[in-house]
Amino acid sequence: MADYAHSDASVSRRAEKARRLAVYLWDRDISGAELRDMPAATRRKLARAAETNPPSTDETWLVVARLLDEKNAWAARNPGHAAAGRAHVDEKLLWVKPPITPWS
Repeated sequence: MADYAHSDASVSRRAEKARRLAVYLWDRDISGAELRDMPAATRRKLARAAETNPPSTDETWLVVARLLDEKNAWAARNPGHAAAGRAHVDEKLLWVKPPITPWS
């Protein structure tokens, strides 16, 4: 029986989708760890905001998180490079909420 989910064409499309999502998330300063912690509903909204059909499995999201981690490590080694910058850091709050400090 053929495994269409892991055919060469499927793997290629999944990799392209992961790259598109990683670029969108990178520009918004969202890390791989933050992405892994996000609920599925938020991930779907992120994909739509990135003008990408939401991935149907976590496999693609794990690739996106790995790409973000790799890019973050690269940016730490190359802080002066133009590709290490992020264009829409202010939009991070739309997707990743900071922890709320309780009143004491």
